Amino acid sequence: MSQEHSNLFPDVMPDTPERVTHEGKNKFFGLWFFLGGETVLFASLFGTYLALKNSTAGGPSSEEIFGLELVFVMTMLLLTSSLTSVYAMYHMRNADFKKMVLWLSITGLLGTGFLAFEVYEFAHYITEYGFSFRSSAFGSAFFSLVGFHGGHVLFGLCWLLAILIRNAKRGLNLYNAPKFNTFSLYWHFIDVVWVFIFTVVYLMGKVG
Repeated sequence: MSQEHSNLFPDVMPDTPERVTHEGKNKFFGLWFFLGGETVLFASLFGTYLALKNSTAGGPSSEEIFGLELVFVMTMLLLTSSLTSVYAMYHMRNADFKKMVLWLSITGLLGTGFLAFEVYEFAHYITEYGFSFRSSAFGSAFFSLVGFHGGHVLFGLCWLLAILIRNAKRGLNLYNAPKFNTFSLYWHFIDVVWVFIFTVVYLMGKVG
């Protein structure tokens, strides 16, 4: 066994396997640079939404169409998925690959449920109220912001599925631990963004 192979597949996993290797550290810092850029993009979309939320062009307003019951369920699904990803990383650091995969799978199921409800929400707005991306400036701003976040959720689910399938037979090692960790950090990011969407778009939109 080569020295490099031995370093990646140690007999005893360290306490923080995701940042032991040089590659792992690069992935960690690289992700934060990426998330910094994403934060700027979301900030721009939030600013645009706040500027245009009253530009309904005679169409339905946020007070008329938003229903907090469904959005609350979606919020609980996404926040719970963030918690399950924390459990997954806990088991990763304890070198328990099977339990890590279990909790990541639950994270994926919760995220899929969130995305399904969001698709239903969009379809409901379009069919019941005629509220769409092209109906008004408000519609364009809403669907751009919330849809952009939904796209990030979809990307995260595809990312999770890819790393689970790719590493199903490999187990846990110092090579793939950073990959699972960066996914978890990304998932926390989109959860935090959703909290802002829930507050700025839905809560503030419902109370005017």
